[in-house]
Amino acid sequence: MAATDFWINLPVKDVARAKAFFSALGFTFNAHYGDRPDSASLLLGNKGIVLMLFEEAAFAGFCGNAVADTTKGNEILISFDASSREEVDEVLRKAEAAGGTVYGKPSDQGWMYGGGFVDPDGHRWNVLHMDMSKMPSV
Repeated sequence: MAATDFWINLPVKDVARAKAFFSALGFTFNAHYGDRPDSASLLLGNKGIVLMLFEEAAFAGFCGNAVADTTKGNEILISFDASSREEVDEVLRKAEAAGGTVYGKPSDQGWMYGGGFVDPDGHRWNVLHMDMSKMPSV
């Protein structure tokens, strides 16, 4: 199989609130696709991977299953890179200021520096800066 496109679908309680949160972090939205009251299309990374934000009822309809209760557990951990340690810290500050919660304070493993936050819908995210020149060899 050769998939030409890849996207992730994520349930949210309030699409407008989710859009405001991710906009505050500096993410970009595709206004021409999925931009409706019950959905939004968030673009991730240089390759433009699509993260679709769907109102929970719409998401449950697509899945044919209940939406996970993020207060009790998670089904996904989304990680993305940062260009520097300072950017990791900045993203975590922005996440808190926009209504998220930092669950993992920044930590340094020498070659990798990162931390984690929870968005307003309880989904967990990691932001990491990796210096591959310092990565230990196996």
